[in-house]
Amino acid sequence: MQQLELIATSPMGLEAVVARELKQLGYENVKTENGRVTFFGGPQDICRTNLWLRTSDRVLVKMGQFKATTFEELFEGTKALDWPDWIPGDAEFPVEGRSHKSQLSSVPACQSIVKKAVVEKMKERYGTEWFPEDGARFVIEVSLLNDTALLTLDTTGPSLHKRGYRKLVTEAPLKETMAAAMVLLSRWRPERPLYDPFCGSGTIPIEAAMIGWNVAPGLRRTFNSEQWPIIGEELWEQAREEAFDSVRDDIPLQISGSDIDPEAIDVANAALGKAGFAKEIKLRVLPISKAKPEGRYGCIVTNPPYGERLGNDKEAEKALRELGLMTAILSDWSAFALSPNRSFEHFFGKPSDKKRKLFNGRIECNLFQYLGPLPPRSPE
Repeated sequence: MQQLELIATSPMGLEAVVARELKQLGYENVKTENGRVTFFGGPQDICRTNLWLRTSDRVLVKMGQFKATTFEELFEGTKALDWPDWIPGDAEFPVEGRSHKSQLSSVPACQSIVKKAVVEKMKERYGTEWFPEDGARFVIEVSLLNDTALLTLDTTGPSLHKRGYRKLVTEAPLKETMAAAMVLLSRWRPERPLYDPFCGSGTIPIEAAMIGWNVAPGLRRTFNSEQWPIIGEELWEQAREEAFDSVRDDIPLQISGSDIDPEAIDVANAALGKAGFAKEIKLRVLPISKAKPEGRYGCIVTNPPYGERLGNDKEAEKALRELGLMTAILSDWSAFALSPNRSFEHFFGKPSDKKRKLFNGRIECNLFQYLGPLPPRSPE
């Protein structure tokens, strides 16, 4: 099979992080756009990227792209694509859609047209008028932007942030993809301590541990494309074996955290056990005023409470002040905090060295970065 054009979708603001991940996985021809990063590979790369990408939401196969200002253009453009090469005769193939700044603005109508076009193409190949749709799942997406239609197949299924270790959630959970992005942007390494004083359900410490031990985040879950004949079980087995062989669980970790909410710590400890880090990560019920991170050249990576997210504004402002006081006495530590509070630096007590705009769900935030000294390089 020729090289496929693949798309790793990205939360807004994390495109460069997704692109960096792909380059570290060995993909060279990587192109970054709004909300997506395109790259090229074969069926085996669908397996690898689904298992390994920490900050992407899903991996799509680009089926085609064309101008579509009328329903006829949308129908003919869709019908011209090679759907039966991918989709077997018994497959389930729902169509999802979106439209932005396009003449074809009715999403349900566009979905219906695309479905009809795919069915017509399938009829030609399979010689039947009816498809049972009780087999493997192939989600087709039609995305219209500026009168251009992009048709894709979703290889992932439920979003990649669903790692499989978190069954319970706290009131305002941080997505695993965002937690991983925060750790990657901090440039933390496992030889340094990492502390989260507002750890909630433990997502940042768990994602850090997975990065520290080189655990592929998708190892504990399944994907829609595992059932696709065009990929096959063998490629998925090979990709999983590669991922299991890459785990480095002999590296000592110095990851800990705390939260004032005992229920949140219970939820976090359950997730730690599920993720396999119950012995490596230490979490305590503790107000931030009593938190005392240990070690040198560490990283605070945290998502403090926001007034619009938890509690109220006064409590949130007090939490930011206490975070600033705690980090002020950690002279060789760095701190990375995600917050929508426009007065964050005022309450924290000093301006940040860097700010990066990110979205926590639909809430516009900044990742405030306070860069301490890096640890001395070892002679080795």
